Amino acid sequence: MRALMHSKFGDPAEVLTIENIPVPDPGPGEVRVRTLLSPIHNHDLWTIRGSYGFKPEFPARSGSEAVGIVDAMGEGVTGLEIGQRVATGGTFGVWAEYFIAKAAALIPVAEAIPDEVAAQLVSMPFSAISLVESLNLEEGDWLVQNAANGAVGRLVAQLAAARGINVIGLVRRSAGVEELSAQGIGNIVATDTEGWVDQVHAIAAGAPIIAGVDSVGGSASGEVLSLLAENGTLVVFGAMQSPVMEIGSGAVIFKQVTIRGFWGSKVSASMPAEKRRELMGELFKHLGAGDLTLPVEAIFSLEEAGAATQANFAPGRVGKIMLRP
Repeated sequence: MRALMHSKFGDPAEVLTIENIPVPDPGPGEVRVRTLLSPIHNHDLWTIRGSYGFKPEFPARSGSEAVGIVDAMGEGVTGLEIGQRVATGGTFGVWAEYFIAKAAALIPVAEAIPDEVAAQLVSMPFSAISLVESLNLEEGDWLVQNAANGAVGRLVAQLAAARGINVIGLVRRSAGVEELSAQGIGNIVATDTEGWVDQVHAIAAGAPIIAGVDSVGGSASGEVLSLLAENGTLVVFGAMQSPVMEIGSGAVIFKQVTIRGFWGSKVSASMPAEKRRELMGELFKHLGAGDLTLPVEAIFSLEEAGAATQANFAPGRVGKIMLRP
């Protein structure tokens, strides 16, 4: 079968190659899945660069989320059928014609859900709803986040709003305000405009901003922190711009702000099964009601992986970049 592989860390557009490798056989409790569609996530590319918390052994496969068809099942697998369509997130090595997944990591997908939605159903939406859940915010509370036009930023805005939580989103380009407005997401402020801090406070109308989410790093971390009220919480989700956070000590000391990290895979692994089912049910409910949208920007073949990884960082991208074997 064809699979995207890399033998060293580096720029995905340069180190990813298509290799012909044996089709794997599932072991006990495992399932072989024929890949239909897989999204490109930032953490997939960080893994290939060697800058993520997970570092694979070489030669390494790539990709972590997909929708596909059950092709073979190992000993002891129950509750699934050959030919059934399933989705998975956090299963490493899915950028290939086939992949092996633990049966427990597969979610059956209803016929009404298109491949484009099912392919990105688990990782980002579940991380987003887990993030919102972890903030312990009440209806009417205020949250501010940067990278508001990123995949997680869009999802957090929609999921928090569905819970009655007020979200202010920060984007680095004025054009991002209109892009999000077209998706029905409001309260967006562009940090490249004069007086943007005043705009944020005007939107909140004096209400305390209790929590902030930083997905950018660098000076953007301090910008989000500066907007928080006393005893607020800054959650570090990512570092798109810089792995170093520029935060003034005064804001931390005098506001008594709490700063903590959030890594979706760790949170999910430690979450009780009942809570995972509850949050996944909430996701399905919002998808069915149209409160949650998962747009796709473009679909590339495995042979076009280099162009696909570059397209992932194109300014103004609205939806996910996908790979199809």
